[in-house]
Amino acid sequence: MRWRTTGVFWVSVVTAVVSLSYLVWKAAGLPPPGAEPPAALLQRIQGPAPWPAPSPADASPPSERLGMPVQGIRRSDLRDSYAEARGGHRHEAIDILAPRGTPVLAVADGTIAKLFKSVAGGLTVYEFDRTATYCYYYAHLDRYAEGLRQGQSVRRGERIGHVGSSGDASPKAPHLHFAILRLGPEKHWWEGVPINPYPPLLNVAPKN
Repeated sequence: MRWRTTGVFWVSVVTAVVSLSYLVWKAAGLPPPGAEPPAALLQRIQGPAPWPAPSPADASPPSERLGMPVQGIRRSDLRDSYAEARGGHRHEAIDILAPRGTPVLAVADGTIAKLFKSVAGGLTVYEFDRTATYCYYYAHLDRYAEGLRQGQSVRRGERIGHVGSSGDASPKAPHLHFAILRLGPEKHWWEGVPINPYPPLLNVAPKN
């Protein structure tokens, strides 16, 4: 009888600790402990599951004219992989192939909201535009630009990193995983409504 009482006691303690932890990170506006940013950003595998159909916001790119996120890229180098299936979810980004070490450039004037390293995305940069309406996400970097820091203001075309294959990218195919999110009212760097980067980048890419 005593062991049953003890078991119930410890189950209650564990449940209370888990509940308290949840309330703490929720109140702080942080992602769950140990959680990766969403699959739309980090391409993490979630297992077989249907991904949502494109919403109207998917077709609403920023009105600001964007720069090219990888130096030297031309129109023929771009491929629309936004809606492709990746591990049971939509890619919701495009991959821009380029030699390792190629400069990665800020696509707009804004602020470095977060420098983050994850298993899937490797070295990543989250940039907010000037109005904190959009988040631009750059992943699989080989390294950051010298002195890059969170909270730093950047200008369109400024070097923020270098193309690589960090995270779960293949070392044989260095590339930039680039995504755009429309931020919610909370302005969380890890969540937002995905937008296809291909059309706005295609419009600014030099022709061959």
